[in-house]
Amino acid sequence: MKHGTNRAYGYAGLASGRLGGLAQATIYKDDGATLADLREAVTTLEEIDPIARRVLGGAHPLTEWIEYDLQQARATLAAREAPPGSA
Repeated sequence: MKHGTNRAYGYAGLASGRLGGLAQATIYKDDGATLADLREAVTTLEEIDPIARRVLGGAHPLTEWIEYDLQQARATLAAREAPPGSA
């Protein structure tokens, strides 16, 4: 398999398989999201981020958006997991 072919398959895999999970990963924005939802969002974004970086590059707008959402999801999860009064 040629190098360029692998990159094309990688993009197709990212677009078809992983980006479907990306919409689900933004559930951290929902005030009604459970801790399980938030953990799943973080996990999904952690799986998607290195793939997007490898396939699209770090400067691609989608990669930057994924990284931003990952930071926000982690912060939201940390805030929700913190015991009351610890903030």
